[in-house]
Amino acid sequence: MSRSAAVKMSGLLMRQLQVSPCGSIVHVGYYSNMAFGTTKDEQKPHQPPHMLADEGGDNRDKAKAKAIVSYWGVDPPKISKQDGTPWRWNCFRPWETYSADISIDVKKHHMPANFMDKFAYWTVQALKFPTYMFFQRRHMCHAMLLETVAAVPGMVGGMLLHCKSLRLFEHSGGWIKALLEEAENERMHLMTFIELSNPKWYERTLVFAVQGVFFNAYFLAYLVSPKLAHRIVGYLEEEAVNSYTEFLVDIEKGVFENLPAPAIAIDYWRLPANSTLKDVVTVIRADEAHHRDLNHFASDIQCQGHELKDYPAPIGYH
Repeated sequence: MSRSAAVKMSGLLMRQLQVSPCGSIVHVGYYSNMAFGTTKDEQKPHQPPHMLADEGGDNRDKAKAKAIVSYWGVDPPKISKQDGTPWRWNCFRPWETYSADISIDVKKHHMPANFMDKFAYWTVQALKFPTYMFFQRRHMCHAMLLETVAAVPGMVGGMLLHCKSLRLFEHSGGWIKALLEEAENERMHLMTFIELSNPKWYERTLVFAVQGVFFNAYFLAYLVSPKLAHRIVGYLEEEAVNSYTEFLVDIEKGVFENLPAPAIAIDYWRLPANSTLKDVVTVIRADEAHHRDLNHFASDIQCQGHELKDYPAPIGYH
């Protein structure tokens, strides 16, 4: 075989290797095209006919995005409701929805029994009064600030337990999942209220300040004493229950308009289509009561000298 024929044959073989999914072979094929004088058209990767025919900007971008998803094999799932209509929410899915247990005792209170309990209780009381003075009867704004703070402890606790599990090579007893569920549930409360009200600029600024201080303070508190941190959250949730009870009283009195429930709340809590704000606040209050019980329970476990991992976490308890 002549030298020129061998060179052409080598170029042909290297171009055949270009279709391989292996990144290194693709680069070799690309360089072989440059070395053996392949034309510019031959250097272009293979494209489906619809991409070649459509050179428009928007359509080309859509086709490119679809090709990227197809390349990695990750396609967005098509989810429908039971009635066949498309599921409209990406932030949660149908299997994450639930019917709230509103039969829970919302008046339950953990009586401070020792110095730690009293410290946690009076810390929460000291934090409560400034917010009540600022918001007064503006329940919607108060609820939004409350939820931006209430969603922090579960995430911090779950994160620290997650790191502890990795360091010590041990299970968490389900408490990581339980605390992250709590954080996600609180965040969904906030997403619901956002559908009903648009916070003003100074309220958003207050959220930045309060969340920044509270996150770091709670992070340090959980590092020093997890049982104290959970007790504080238990009392915070008790105050949240009281706040939503006042909200319901004002709705029943007509002081606050009983608006139609937003669609996100109807789907998340599986509420009837004709539900109102009163129904939404009722199920949110029940969630807060469950979070109260979970955190007081976690603190009790540790106060009695046990580890959280020794007792199964009440996953799905909201």
